[in-house]
Amino acid sequence: MVSSGASAATRENRGVSLFALSPSRGPRWPVATQAALGIAVPIAVMTLFGQAPLGYIAASGAFTVLFAGSAPAVDRIRILPFVAAGLIAAAVLGVAAAATPWPWLVGIGVVLVAVVSAALCFGFRLGPPGPLFFVLVFGLSAHVVASSPIAPAVYIAALAAGCGFSLVVAAAPLVLPRVRARRARPFAELFPGPTLDADARMLLLRVAIVAVLGVLLGLVIDPTRTYWIVGSAVAVIGVAAARRAAFERGLHRMLGTVVGAGAYALLALLHPAGLWLALLLGALQFTIELVVVRHYALALVFITPLVLLLTGAATGEIGALDVAFERIVDTVVGAALGAASGLLHPRARAAR
Repeated sequence: MVSSGASAATRENRGVSLFALSPSRGPRWPVATQAALGIAVPIAVMTLFGQAPLGYIAASGAFTVLFAGSAPAVDRIRILPFVAAGLIAAAVLGVAAAATPWPWLVGIGVVLVAVVSAALCFGFRLGPPGPLFFVLVFGLSAHVVASSPIAPAVYIAALAAGCGFSLVVAAAPLVLPRVRARRARPFAELFPGPTLDADARMLLLRVAIVAVLGVLLGLVIDPTRTYWIVGSAVAVIGVAAARRAAFERGLHRMLGTVVGAGAYALLALLHPAGLWLALLLGALQFTIELVVVRHYALALVFITPLVLLLTGAATGEIGALDVAFERIVDTVVGAALGAASGLLHPRARAAR
């Protein structure tokens, strides 16, 4: 049986057009709704309790439901706890690194989290979005704790609560008898491995290279932004072992982020907060999940303002246009690294 992760990688290897939508592969609204609720509800609830900053942190737990989107609910609910545990572990490491008097530990942590999460994602064929969000959660956790008065333990508790809520949302379809009646696949099929074939080893090598180079470049540009550079590079690598896919995803990443940064600048002028921000982020997340499998650059037009608004809310920096410019620079650098690493793949043989 071909895993959903393997089939997704196969689809990525076919290339992604900048000027056309990929064909639809079934309804996306259930996963989109779960992702939107996962990010909007924690913010709304904590805002009503007068603790909006904790809601912004808990909303990061919504990254949990972005995995295994094509799997049946009976299988997803057995996969996602491992994803949640990985995200919480990344957050703990990020908070711990930020709490030390040695800022360079964050850079080392970015490399370690990128390589270890990539090895696990590729080795067990987790599929899209791969190691990206583990890197981002590590970096975001280090950044937020270092730049806000939130206590490390409170930060971890809030993020873990967000992950837990996302698991509840993902399990909601199981209230229907017909959904529960579906046979669950054994763990050996859900997580085939651990094994790294030639393609997986090449992807892991690319992640390791861009992580090291991204951190080194980040030390020159701004040490606090290394996670975004590395995250952009890892996002370009994706789960596709193909030279063409690397260049196409790099182009999508650059163009989508530039337009998305412009969208953030316009939205930031409204200074959204509290319930309005919850509604806005929920709408952005819903849209992202509808379009991400059909057009990567278009999805990034919504992903960029979502991440900038969420991190800005957590650190009190919403409306800082210099942050949008920094993210454009970081993304261009990271995407260029990710695309260039695609040269490690051999050229595709021409069809006879």
